[in-house]
Amino acid sequence: MSDSPKRPRIVRNDYRALHPPKQGDWRPSLAVSVVVPAYGAQDKLDLTLAALAAQSYPSDLMEVVVVDDNSAPPLRLPELRPEHTRLVATTAESWGSAHAVNTGVAHADGQVVLRLDADMVAFGDHVEAQMRWHHAADYLAVLGHKRFVAWEPGAMTPEQVHEKVRCGEAAALFAVEDSRPHWIERTIADTDGLTVHHPSNFRVFIGATGSVHRDFWKTAGGLDTELRLGSDTEFAYRLSQAGAVFVPETASSAWHLGFPQMQEREREGRLQRVPHIAQRVPLHGMRRTAPPRAWRVPLVDIVIDVKDATVADVDACVAPVLGGPDGDARITLVTGRGPAPHDRESILAGEGAQLRLIEEQYAAEARVRVAAQAPDPDPAVPYRLLLPKPVPLRPKSIGKLLAATERVDAGLVLADLPGGPPARFERTAAFARARHITGGGGLDQVVAGIWGATRYEGLAADEAEGTAFAPPPASPARRFARRFLNARQRARLREMLRK
Repeated sequence: MSDSPKRPRIVRNDYRALHPPKQGDWRPSLAVSVVVPAYGAQDKLDLTLAALAAQSYPSDLMEVVVVDDNSAPPLRLPELRPEHTRLVATTAESWGSAHAVNTGVAHADGQVVLRLDADMVAFGDHVEAQMRWHHAADYLAVLGHKRFVAWEPGAMTPEQVHEKVRCGEAAALFAVEDSRPHWIERTIADTDGLTVHHPSNFRVFIGATGSVHRDFWKTAGGLDTELRLGSDTEFAYRLSQAGAVFVPETASSAWHLGFPQMQEREREGRLQRVPHIAQRVPLHGMRRTAPPRAWRVPLVDIVIDVKDATVADVDACVAPVLGGPDGDARITLVTGRGPAPHDRESILAGEGAQLRLIEEQYAAEARVRVAAQAPDPDPAVPYRLLLPKPVPLRPKSIGKLLAATERVDAGLVLADLPGGPPARFERTAAFARARHITGGGGLDQVVAGIWGATRYEGLAADEAEGTAFAPPPASPARRFARRFLNARQRARLREMLRK
């Protein structure tokens, strides 16, 4: 079933439902902008452009935008280059790969953006192999294949590279046995070409070579220029949140000239990336081992309607989340009204008394905010829980709900609550894709079709416990000491137990 030729309904990440054209036997219609961020290494750039000048994709549908990221001396365009090639220089105020790529995309005219590093020698059908997928659907993130090789300057000329690529002999430029694969190939193999969905499949869409529709690029928001390292990983995460389907294209390949810095200095690179990526990517593995805390992007947005609730009701719902292992959350308490009045008459008359207590209870808690209306879904947060009323929760209620969701890979979970409508647990990526496909209504039905929907019991606890208003019961030993020992004796007992 399809709502348009470019928006078929793909289940999770199983792109095998698509039927892209066969290479060499089709007529392309989409224009592509190959964006090449570059810093120094003029000799490698010359080879990259020589290979691009020999691509099988129609030259009138392909442009190349080379972005010079403040190189000294400045880069130049060689004679041997694609017909439609431009050189753009970044400003001195900013630097880095993310800024360079964003600059190139801002100057791009093509309907599809293909990012290609300036040290890549692409096979002759490299661009065509990726582009055929984009003619089948407009929300794909297509990953090009590559292998790393040792590189010595002057080992070959641009003319030699161009001739080999033009004749379909790019594979013979280097010996495969002397090359290295990228680590992402293990992930691709482990997930049957990414067709087995996993929330962290986005991790493979990093650097070197990959393409997306330009409109979808803008929907995801482009690269984060605050990140000097790891910006491609964070951008891939936001693509997944926007509903992207990740496709590894292995029919063609490319040579990466030299081994990446992150392979040669893996430990140092990891230490540099961890704080930045962990703050922004809740689904990255490094986040799972960290204790609960407030993060820039939380794992779950919890929105609770509290307009008819008491502060004790609210705390029974909120306290177990903040104090337990599910603390990687942001909680919005929706009051349905503005801030409670604090003038003399209102205080004495009791108007808004519960709201005043709720505001005071969480005034210093950064993970809780009080709002008159429910906020729009945050596209960066992976999951959203909508509670129609506060209900008592257990310290692991949200974690169990999340685990149940992942077991069946659901896009929507309706969690039964006592005496009222169910709570909704939504996967952001599923609803973002549903909106992209349909443009609006009937999202629950679409999500059920492309990702799955299920019901869940056991979110709410039988009664509140462990809150400021319902403290946990004292242990038998503590009750015994309180009953039979005075304060001095209890103090002496505590001192003896500490020894």
